[in-house]
Amino acid sequence: MNAEIARLISPHTTARVSLLLLVLLAHLGAAPAAAQRRALIAKERWLGTWAPSLQAAAAPPTAPAIDPVYTVVNRTLRQVARISIGGTRVRLRLSNEYGDRPLILRAVHIARRTGGAAVGPAIDPATDRVVTFDTRSAVVVRPGGYLVSDPIALELPDRADVMISLAIADSARTTTRHSLSVQTSWVSAPGDFAGAATFTPDTILTAWAFVAGLDVVNARASGVVVAFGNSITDGYGAPVDSNARWPDRLAERMLVRGRPALGIVNAGISGNRVLSAVTGPSALARFDRDALMIAGVTHIVMLEGINDITRGSGAADPRNEVSLEELIAGHRQLIARARERGVRIYGATLTPIGGLDRPAPELRHAKHAAFNRWVRTSGEFDGVIDFERALWNPADTTRMLPAYDVGDHLHPSAAGYAAMARAVDLTLFRPRARKE
Repeated sequence: MNAEIARLISPHTTARVSLLLLVLLAHLGAAPAAAQRRALIAKERWLGTWAPSLQAAAAPPTAPAIDPVYTVVNRTLRQVARISIGGTRVRLRLSNEYGDRPLILRAVHIARRTGGAAVGPAIDPATDRVVTFDTRSAVVVRPGGYLVSDPIALELPDRADVMISLAIADSARTTTRHSLSVQTSWVSAPGDFAGAATFTPDTILTAWAFVAGLDVVNARASGVVVAFGNSITDGYGAPVDSNARWPDRLAERMLVRGRPALGIVNAGISGNRVLSAVTGPSALARFDRDALMIAGVTHIVMLEGINDITRGSGAADPRNEVSLEELIAGHRQLIARARERGVRIYGATLTPIGGLDRPAPELRHAKHAAFNRWVRTSGEFDGVIDFERALWNPADTTRMLPAYDVGDHLHPSAAGYAAMARAVDLTLFRPRARKE
């Protein structure tokens, strides 16, 4: 019977059946390989090494006023990230969380910087990598969308400057941003310059846009510290491109000491508050996104509340008055949420504000002192970092030392940020002993 059927099948039909069998066998072989690749990626331990906390840009003004928020039109946006720890593999996270239109990317590249800030947007071409998303090099990030790249094989040393280049097609208003980058970004002339060794900038920005973070695989690292705060963590007053924020200086200290490596992620937003969304989402609203969801997070340093006190004291409308009890209750919620995830959370005292020119100075100082007393003595945090003592003037402890004051009696200078980093007890970040 089988021989009879074989005689009835034409040679052409036999060839087609053979081809179909080969395709089927190839598919069956590829499926396990793809599954193995996905399983391998899932087993890798990713650690956050850099992640700017994102915020929405202001709504565009009505004509004929000029929109202060830059719109990229068919150009390449190249941004620099000073990572904390390096690794053998890296992945990029992109966000269009606050977008008013799709972010259409014709190409995305990352590379190591070459030559430092003095040479502008130059990269080391030998380190240039095309970034893909589910194997695609061109991708669309929809409004409200978020994408994580495929793993990228790229050796990165600790404290490396990583260039992230987005070749943006169509137009994209930089509504999903981190406004105070204290870092230069460059916009090219029209076209795709994502893989270019350098280009002549058409526009220079000092904000990050659409980049949500970089994660690495680092076998010698034990976790990640998230520095959560406002403009004092964000680095207001530090020289542009100096990487002199206090979390930057802390990362340098931790690496020099040769302890098990820890990533340091700066989750500061200038103007941020604990209880209300004035600049960026409130701390209570963004805590999961910017702290608890950072890959590999093990510790959080919480330095928040100074804007709630300085902006919420002596309010003309009594409904906007922020009480000490409210501020403490907000911090207790953050503490509880960190503990639920098994993350240690350290309370930092608020830095001195004496001399600050804002309403209700007596009420403001009373709240400031009472809040710091609670941080130091309540025992509710897993530990305390006393930034107030690190910066205060012994002759008047309500004020910063002049050398540590950038000049507005609120923000530290570069020397002040370095003093804050020195005040951190590095033993707070020892790895926990494993339970038998």
